[in-house]
Amino acid sequence: MVLKVFFPSCCSSAESGILIGRWISGQNSAVILAVVHFPFIPVQVKQYLSEVQRVTKVSVSVLGSWSNSKQEKEESLSEFLEDLGTIFSHEPWIQISKEGNSKFWSCSTLQKHSNNPKEEEIILVYYDQRKVMLSHLHPPLDTATSADHEADDASKLSAIFDTVAKSKILFMTDRYDDGPIKLTHWQSDGVEASIIVELMKQASVPACMLLTFLLSLISGICRSRVLKFWPLSFLWSKLSTCEQLGHRLQHLQVISSNKKAQTQTQLMRKANIFVSLLIDVALGILLMSWLYRKNRIGHLADTLIPVADHVAEELQDLLQWLMGAPAGLKMNRALDQVLGRFFLYHIHLWISYIHLMSPFIEMILWYVGLSACLGLTVALCILSDIIALLTFHIYCFYVYGARLYCLKIYGLSSLWRLFRGKKWNVLRQRVDSCSYDLDQLFIGTLLFTILLFLLPTTALYYLVFTLLRLLVVIVQGLIHLLVDLIDSLPLYSIILRLCRSYRLAAGVKFRVLEQQDGKPLRLLMQINPLSYGSVVQTYRLPTYSCYPKDSWTSLCKKLFLGELIYPWKHKGEKQD
Repeated sequence: MVLKVFFPSCCSSAESGILIGRWISGQNSAVILAVVHFPFIPVQVKQYLSEVQRVTKVSVSVLGSWSNSKQEKEESLSEFLEDLGTIFSHEPWIQISKEGNSKFWSCSTLQKHSNNPKEEEIILVYYDQRKVMLSHLHPPLDTATSADHEADDASKLSAIFDTVAKSKILFMTDRYDDGPIKLTHWQSDGVEASIIVELMKQASVPACMLLTFLLSLISGICRSRVLKFWPLSFLWSKLSTCEQLGHRLQHLQVISSNKKAQTQTQLMRKANIFVSLLIDVALGILLMSWLYRKNRIGHLADTLIPVADHVAEELQDLLQWLMGAPAGLKMNRALDQVLGRFFLYHIHLWISYIHLMSPFIEMILWYVGLSACLGLTVALCILSDIIALLTFHIYCFYVYGARLYCLKIYGLSSLWRLFRGKKWNVLRQRVDSCSYDLDQLFIGTLLFTILLFLLPTTALYYLVFTLLRLLVVIVQGLIHLLVDLIDSLPLYSIILRLCRSYRLAAGVKFRVLEQQDGKPLRLLMQINPLSYGSVVQTYRLPTYSCYPKDSWTSLCKKLFLGELIYPWKHKGEKQD
């Protein structure tokens, strides 16, 4: 049977002593965690290991002896190392020795209490203790299609990674301490960096407490009955700016919570939210500084009114074209004139409203620009709401045309069933047979003829205003895609994957160092990092979605039947 010994590469130059680690009997593997140097008192070593085992819940014990000598190994030292196996009774007792500058190590096992001792093949696997301790091994994303042996290998690796990760308290004592036990592990060069981190944690406690108090106050105001009245509740649910502010408020509550993250996923989620907020606010401040430099707010306000007038003039020219003979089509003149004048009157009202608001537009834009300090996503949501308000007349035209077209489509479908002697059963939600008298057939034929000849005029207006509405929807959709990208992108995980790829481990690979007959096989365990796509898929943050997601088939069906394709409805609500 093959015995696998996982040896930390940082202990290769350690002085002679005993090996401390965990024995995984199910895998016939030994995970070495540290080397205790001579001299030491065995009773103190046992007390120390029992304390480590009580805190970490890891069965840490003395697994064997380690000999590092630049000269020929003395016989007395060899006998002393073998006698340690009687004090620390562990089966098998592992003996690893490094002689001089030789690149080949000798490794053997002693089984004193075994009746039939067998010669075991030993594989020495070197691993970077710091990287393994700080890394998080991710299971395969597609566990349903992965083979059983791959899942078994992942569980074996997980046991090794968990052993090193849970033994952090063991690394708090090193060879420079004044205690009776001298250890060698990855942190033997000092713990100054961890002290700085602890000081930063202590300094952040008052800031988190203050932020938690302010957020609880804001949340109490948002949940008050004042905001539940109809006008305020309607604006809060329909404006994307309010939705984004509520989304960011939840993020701030997660960050400022004094509840410690229990798992690696929760810790990464907090870190991703914090970095996302930080970058979002930084980009917003940069946008705000650009807007208030060189009076760009005034130039934008001066440009907005002429652009709105130009759009209104283009719509008037389009309506005049539709009221004539568009593309040589012969329309119903009476209905064409009624619809054209109806829409021209709305455009006149819109132009009057814009000119009435023109003295206040610069002041409104000045205060709106200040909201960029809350983040670039808030500024983009405000831009989306401004576009929705500025194109509200186009939305009204689209709704009028869609409702009129939908009424005629459903009227024609009902009258077509009348010709076939059928009707729609509302209670059973199906088409049943029905007998009609002569008067009903005459009225149905008359109405069908009227609706059929008026349909081209209505369909043309519906087609034009639907195209205009789709143009506005595409612009707003691109803005919301950018907002969702900033909100959901796990920036901290991506930066961690770029700078310290070993922190996000997908698996390991082994590289052969040396192999010689009579000597143990020496392998180097290296960490395979997660791919960038897997990082985004694993740690992507949830986002809010104001609009339902329709398939292309459903979208084309709604366009043909005249149903509203992009109403102000929230996800989960029933559509028209």
